[in-house]
Parts: sequence; structure tokens; C-alpha cells
Amino acid sequence: MKLRIIVSLKPGVLDPQGRAIHKALGGLGFAGVADVRAGKVFELEVADDTSDDQIDAMCRQLLANTVIENYRVERA
Repeated sequence: MKLRIIVSLKPGVLDPQGRAIHKALGGLGFAGVADVRAGKVFELEVADDTSDDQIDAMCRQLLANTVIENYRVERA
């Protein structure tokens, strides 16, 4: 089974990487960008019998810092 894990900063958490990208886009002449938030995407291929609890544990223990990040799982 193929999974895509999307990790993003929680609202209100400062995003220096997103801010740097936003500034760089403006410097390159892309004036219509109002805001940028950077995140991470992980693509995993796991056994078909991998449970939702196991997937959640992977996310909470390694892939996302749940203090400052949210995550969601998409099954391909």
C-alpha cells in the first residue's frame, strides 16, 4: 500500500523557511504571492496489512513533531 504523509506547521507557528521562500519569490518578480508555508511530504510503501494505529505511530514518533506540526495521511 502506498501512503503519502503531509506534514505542515500548525497555525500560529513561525515559519522562517516559508518567509525566506516568500521573500525570494518577490525578489524574482512573483508579486502575487500573499504567503508561503513550508512543509514536508513523505511517500511510504507499506505492507497492505499495516494498521491505521501503526501508521499513526510512525507519524507521531518520527515523521512529525506533533508539538508544532500537523500531519495527514493520504492513501494512493
